[in-house]
Amino acid sequence: MKSPLLSLPGAVPAEGRDEGVAAHYGDLFREQRALADGSGLVDLSHRAVVTVSGGDRLAWLHLLLTQHVSELAPGQATDALILTANGHVEHALYLVDDGETVWMHAEPGTQDGLVAYLESMKFFYRVEVADRTEDFAVVHLPAGSIAEVPDGVTVRETAYGRDVFLPRADLEEYATAHGPLAGILAYEALRVEAHRPRLGFETDHRTIPHEVGWIGTAVHLQKGCYRGQETVARVQNLGRPPRRLVFLHLDGSEVVLPGHGTPVRLAADGPEGRQLGFITTSARHHELGPIALALVKRNVAVDAELLAGDTAAAQEVVVEP
Repeated sequence: MKSPLLSLPGAVPAEGRDEGVAAHYGDLFREQRALADGSGLVDLSHRAVVTVSGGDRLAWLHLLLTQHVSELAPGQATDALILTANGHVEHALYLVDDGETVWMHAEPGTQDGLVAYLESMKFFYRVEVADRTEDFAVVHLPAGSIAEVPDGVTVRETAYGRDVFLPRADLEEYATAHGPLAGILAYEALRVEAHRPRLGFETDHRTIPHEVGWIGTAVHLQKGCYRGQETVARVQNLGRPPRRLVFLHLDGSEVVLPGHGTPVRLAADGPEGRQLGFITTSARHHELGPIALALVKRNVAVDAELLAGDTAAAQEVVVEP
């Protein structure tokens, strides 16, 4: 869905998975600094919005999701995953319950598959699943923002800020009143700095939650009864994941950032050495310079100097080997 905010002065459209919203509004670093200081607003109106209502909604979702939600209090935000039978991550969901309905947002374009799966699991439970993407737009207010939220609007509040499920018809008026606007590149740079994984970026078809740090934040280890739970328990109790997420400080002299999928190798082996992983997300940060997240083999030494393509990279541990 194309955001009306793309018509505002300075808006430069994003590409790829974030197509439909602005990459930036003319000054990437100014936009980052505004978000870091607790001001501004990010247009996330391209993200999928799905609701689950009905008296059994929390008990039912508790059986399907990796998170403990059977007693989720109204207004309490949480993250959750849907896994395949083999324990691979299929959906990443960002939820809040308003006392009558669970609201969730997910990756752009995933609503059809998500709704289809949820509908297939309804059975005799008193729940109603709805795709609300056409009616509601997600906007993000950073931590510390004093922007007011209209009465009756659902808000998901976290340590990183507030996700507001705004009626889509109100998006342009609300955004222009609560600027300055920040594009998705500024939002992503702060996400990378915070080491927060994103589905389709830090994950591929074989990612399990342990590899990217979702254990504890999106996976509750004291519950069962969800698809893929056996893999989670086995890795947690008997072994280690085959890969791990790392944070990289990239050589600032390079003009072009290594893109998603760029091979990661040991610097000692050179650019023709054996591939040990790949870049998942890279960004230019207003203070740290060029940074990235990468997924590498678990046995890569934590103090090893790396190469991302031809770019030198120093790693910080995100997921312990």
